Formats: sequence, structure tokens, C-alpha cells
Amino acid sequence: MVKKFISVFLAGMLFAGAFPSVAFSATGPTNYTFTYNEWNVPIPSPDAYRVSAYILGQHLYFNGESIGPWRSPQDLHVWQGYLGGEWRNLLYVVDSGNNRIVILEFYGENNAEYRVFDIIDHVIMPDGEPSGFNNPHGIYISDWAFNRGQIWITDTNNQRVLHVNENWEVLTEIRHPGNYRRCADSEGVVFIFDPGEGPSLLEADSDFLPSKVAVDFSGRIFVQTRHINRGLMEFDRYGVFAGYMGAPPVDVNIIDRFWRFIATQEQRERMLLNVPVEYNNVTIDHEGFLFVTTASYGVEPVARLNAMGDDVMIRNGFEYPIGDLWWGTGADRSGPSEFIDVTALPNGTFITFDRNRGRLFAYDTQGQLLYVWGGPGNREGFFTFPTALDSMGHTLFALDGGIGGNFAALTRFDLTEYGALINYALDMYHRGLYAESYDVWNEVLRINGNFGLANTGIARALLRQGDYRRAMRYFRLQNDARNYGRAFGFYRRIWMEQHFWMFALGLGVIMIVPPVVKKVIKVRKEIMES
Repeated sequence: MVKKFISVFLAGMLFAGAFPSVAFSATGPTNYTFTYNEWNVPIPSPDAYRVSAYILGQHLYFNGESIGPWRSPQDLHVWQGYLGGEWRNLLYVVDSGNNRIVILEFYGENNAEYRVFDIIDHVIMPDGEPSGFNNPHGIYISDWAFNRGQIWITDTNNQRVLHVNENWEVLTEIRHPGNYRRCADSEGVVFIFDPGEGPSLLEADSDFLPSKVAVDFSGRIFVQTRHINRGLMEFDRYGVFAGYMGAPPVDVNIIDRFWRFIATQEQRERMLLNVPVEYNNVTIDHEGFLFVTTASYGVEPVARLNAMGDDVMIRNGFEYPIGDLWWGTGADRSGPSEFIDVTALPNGTFITFDRNRGRLFAYDTQGQLLYVWGGPGNREGFFTFPTALDSMGHTLFALDGGIGGNFAALTRFDLTEYGALINYALDMYHRGLYAESYDVWNEVLRINGNFGLANTGIARALLRQGDYRRAMRYFRLQNDARNYGRAFGFYRRIWMEQHFWMFALGLGVIMIVPPVVKKVIKVRKEIMES
């Protein structure tokens, strides 16, 4: 008992260092947090995250003046690094209705303090002229080695994607792929390429309305564009259009196939077309995988794409990562969850943002639900029209676009001690420290005995340590038949190896004893007859 107490105490000291925001969030506002059990029944849970800051535009000041309310902000992006010779923790907020980008800097203990670092309302074109924004919707700041600190902006109503340096000077301007692309080399010379230099799969008379953007470690630019259902638009590092990637597969049921087969040409033309769905967001994790979300019903609402555009997300939970498992109609909300954004944490956990009911859903690397919180509303911890989500370490920033120019706000969430324990246990497990994760999962169960995933975490730790029999017991508690069978298979093999001599002895007895007995009887009979 003393040894266990010491282990948990040391683990607590470690996670306190790994998640420094715990103390900052301890007294913040809270709201209803829950999860689903193995029977998909919602059960209450202690808060994993709490509101630590609720930031309204009119409460922010720059050069002594209020910056004014947010107006339909559509995106945000966290970037940490050296800027101007100093380490900065920056949050870029795309304030779309105000045609500007507001940069907030977080500093002090646990980055609890914040201020407006800068406000950008235009970029400098290669010819030296300023060019303002027109309803920008997305931003990405590179954290990759070869272009660290460079920025991409989707200037939606100007129908362009801007690639700028830290001085907001345009390096590349991506326009309609069917028209032209304009960029400047290192000497500021402007080049204009005609459409023949790459595939022109976007109709020349259609609008080019880029909404979100992400860039991978090789410099490939991925743009989510409105009214495009062929997947993401892909451009090379120089802005040349390369085609589409990652379109979700079209699932046509057998009945539709049959009717289309027997229909006349005229009937086929009147039938609804089966086409891929349209993505509504794209982001990229630290490993270079693309997370995409869609609000279309009938397809996976969140996917993780590799470089080829294939979905490689692991879905080993009782249910796939789809948000709400049960829904009804209330408070003008109905239907399933509609994910609008997703962010990946350092330990592989990813959190999705539901535009329909303003909830946040946290999943581990196996696609298992950890906890749910948030909801519809216009107070701290709730949302009227969610638009974007990003993370700074394990701290979350959620953006509410508001309704009709009202209720737009930026909310900061920090881990509670309970949430930090869960994330620390996941982190320990993925680092191969199974004994440590076992102790922390037990502490999680002590706080919340209804958290079934802790049983799974304990069982997985025991499985990795080779204690298959105890792992079976915890998997059985969680009704996890698949992993129970896996643990049983390992246990059966070990048991067979340890007790093989019994089978060998039994087989030997079966093979040797009958012939010997038969021989003895035969010899005895011969003696008796003689």
C-alpha cells in the first residue's frame, strides 16, 4: 500500500510538470461534462476542462484603444516560437467580419496573461503596394523546419490564397487555378503562369472561394474550398495547382444501383447524382497527417488522411468518433453532430468541435471517447455558432462566431486535475511506461469510478506487462470482448507453454500404458496356460 501511494504521488508530481495549466484552471467556471459507457448510455463525469478565460473583442486594447467586438470570426491558429528575437506564444484570430487578423500573445505563469500583440488588416504585394483583406476565413502558420514562421491566409472574397513572410510581405499569391497564379522570387520579380502549367480541373467560370488552408512538411498546400466536393485542392510549394486529394468514397446502396441499371437514359438524368461530400475544414497534426471534417450525413464526420489521401484513422472504440450517439430536438437543435474543426494534442488525443450543439468531444488515439463538454448558449463554456478550435499544448482555444454580429467570443479551456490525470496516463502508456500508467489509471478510477476507459487503460497496461490473466478481468469489466479475446489468446498460449509437460505426460501414458498392459496380460495368460 505504501509503495502504491508513493508511485501515485510521484506520478502526480510528474504530471504537474507536464501539464502546468492545472493550477490556472482549478477555480474557473465549469459546465456539464459526461461520457458514454459501454452500453452507449451518457453518464456524468468530473470536469476534464474548465473555462480559464472568456475573451471578448471589446475588452481587448491595442495602443490604448479598444479593438472593438469580434465580427463573425472564422478561424484561429496557435504558433509558438521566436519572433523579433524573443520566444512568443501567439494566437492568430481571423476576425473575418472586421477584415483583420488579431494576434494575441500569452505570457506569464502558465501563460495566464494575454495582450494584443498586433493587428493586421493588409499585406504588402510584391510591387510594394498594400492589399487589404475581404472576408478572410482561414490561416495557417508553419511549424516545419524549412519554412517555419511563414503564413498562409485564405482571403475568401478576394478569391485568393496568400503566402506571406513574418513581415506580411507576399511571397506567393494563389488565384483561380483555371486563370493564373502570380508569385515573386527571392528578388521580388513577379511571375504569372498560364493555366497550361498544371491541371485545370476547376471550371474557369466558377468562383474560387478558399476557406481553410494547411501546409505539410514538404511544402504542399491543401486548401478547403467552398462548393468543391472533390476533396481538398492541392498546390505545390510554388502555388501550382496539382489536383484534388482525399475525396471521401461515394457509398451507393444496392437498391439505387439496381434502379439506375434498369432506368432509361432520361430517367437517369433526373435521378439524384451520387457525389462525394464537401469538407468544411482541414488541419494538420505534428506528424503531417491531415484532419478533415464534414457536416454531411452518411459519411465519417472526421477523418485522418495520409499523404495519398487515404483515411488512416483508428476506430477501435465502442462507437466511431461521430459525436453525439443520441439526439433529439430541443432549443432549435436537431440531428447528429456536425463537426466544424478538430485539433490534435501532443499525446495523440484529438478533440472535435460540434457546430450543431456547441460540444467538444475528446478521443484517444484508438478513437475511444474520453469526455464531452460544452453546449449551446451565450455564456462562458457554451457556444452559439462554433467556428474554430486549436490547442497550445493541452490548453484549448475555442472560437464562437456568434449570431447576427452578437455573442462572438474566444474561450480558453485548461485541464483540471482530473483531466490532467487522464492525459498523463495516456502519455505514459504511449511512451512505454506501462507500470506508471497503471498507477495513474487507478487514481483516475478512484476519482471517477464510472470512467470505464480507465479499466481499459489498466487492462492495456497489464497486457503490455504480460499479466494477461488480470488484463482479462479488467477487459471483462469494460465489456470489451475483442481485447478480452486477445488477452485470452496470449494467456492460453503461455498456459500451454507452462503446462505442456502435463499434456506430454498424458499423451505418453495413453501411448505407452495400453500396449504394456496388453503385453502383461498376454504374458500372464501364456504363463497360466503353460
